[in-house]
Amino acid sequence: MKIGALEAGGTKMVCAVGQEDGTILEQISIPTTTPEETIPRILSYFRGKEIEALGVAAFGPVDVKPDSPSYGHILDTPKAAWRHCDLLGQLKSALPIPMGLDTDVNGSCLGEMTYGCAKGLDSVIYITIGTGVGVGVCSGGKLVHGMLHPEGGHILLTRHPQDPKGGICPYHKNCLEGFACGPSIEARWGKKAADLKDAPLVWEIESYYIAQALTDYIMILSPQKIILGGGVMHQEQLFPLIRSKVKEFIGGYLNTPELNDLDNYIVPASLGGDQGIMGCIKLGLDALC
Repeated sequence: MKIGALEAGGTKMVCAVGQEDGTILEQISIPTTTPEETIPRILSYFRGKEIEALGVAAFGPVDVKPDSPSYGHILDTPKAAWRHCDLLGQLKSALPIPMGLDTDVNGSCLGEMTYGCAKGLDSVIYITIGTGVGVGVCSGGKLVHGMLHPEGGHILLTRHPQDPKGGICPYHKNCLEGFACGPSIEARWGKKAADLKDAPLVWEIESYYIAQALTDYIMILSPQKIILGGGVMHQEQLFPLIRSKVKEFIGGYLNTPELNDLDNYIVPASLGGDQGIMGCIKLGLDALC
């Protein structure tokens, strides 16, 4: 059985064909320009691939409620050309096969739960920290939706006393994304994260923000595992700093086996950057049910 996978990102669209066991048979990357340019290229790729279903994990905000009139539409995204684009509708018009849809970070969460380090768990958080910050949440075996979907990158935090500039989010001056995303690091220090590896204060401040957020997620969602991905998390020196601060911030209030083994509780992504595509494969498989 061949399943199509579309990881629809704000910078690139990754199109792939995979199998039920998560094996990726082939994939390509298409730059995300305008819908008029990008969607025909996506359709051209999938035509003739003999896929039985398609899973789509899209940047957002995106309407993920199947009973909504705007289901499958990109909503009020900062990417002006994509605002209110009926992404799923255009795909369905051209490819008459079952399709599953969720957010890009929920897709990555699902990929890790189906094929990766969170396999066998039913309550997991996946966080990507890169150009922006996105949070995918699965609770009780179901990817979390509500009036829309989680936007955990915009929870409000306390500013580090040694942070010289603060946050860069145009909507909130003190949210996780504004404090901790890659462009925020560059704005604060004048260099990209990859060029600051040996600057301890950079990672002291970065870990402070991430650990605050993780503590909030732990208290509210009680996940069985937290997975951190994205370009900023390639700085592996962050992990012990984050774990230490999470322990400090929890302050002994919770005592669980998971929190007593933080090395295996707060972990890096495990699927070599393919967790989003593999989550799309699972979305496609679920659409066949």
